[in-house]
Amino acid sequence: MTRTKRLTETERMEIVREAAEGMSTSELATRFGVTSRAIQYTLKSDAERQRDTAVPVVAVSVKLTSEEMAAFDAALSAAGIETRADGLRRLMQGAGGVFVPDARVAAEMGRLRTSLNEVGNGVAQIAKRMAEANRTGDGAGMEFSDLRLAQMRALARFVLDAADEIDLLVRRRRDAMQLEAAAVLREFAHAAE
Repeated sequence: MTRTKRLTETERMEIVREAAEGMSTSELATRFGVTSRAIQYTLKSDAERQRDTAVPVVAVSVKLTSEEMAAFDAALSAAGIETRADGLRRLMQGAGGVFVPDARVAAEMGRLRTSLNEVGNGVAQIAKRMAEANRTGDGAGMEFSDLRLAQMRALARFVLDAADEIDLLVRRRRDAMQLEAAAVLREFAHAAE
């Protein structure tokens, strides 16, 4: 297209709307009598305008239990935040500092994984020896001795302790994240004043 056409504001709004409905850039260019580049520029300008003016364009939907919602509402109220949307928006804006992976938790989980592997290897060896005894019919040498009983009790104790440690670790991390989230909400509430 050799001629230069200036799009009106109404045409620009139509282009944005129709592009959102799935009309291609080339179809829009033909319809409005401009180049594809003009359409792309119009769409880019609108996206920048929405971002610069903080126009909400994405919706978030989360299902919660009534207890979780009540706790969230209480946290918002304590922080002086009036709406759930504001609270979620502030949490998301502050997420860079709140939802960072915890190196301490990762190291602790690595330690637990190593310990579980060691115990798993021990149990596999016991099972292998017992399977060999069953296969050869030589069960006399594979009776459930005091040593094997002690090993099995140690395994059970370790598994229960590991489960308790993991539960405690998760609870501590959750509590820490709740404190950090509450601090972010308070910070944004004070900044909004």
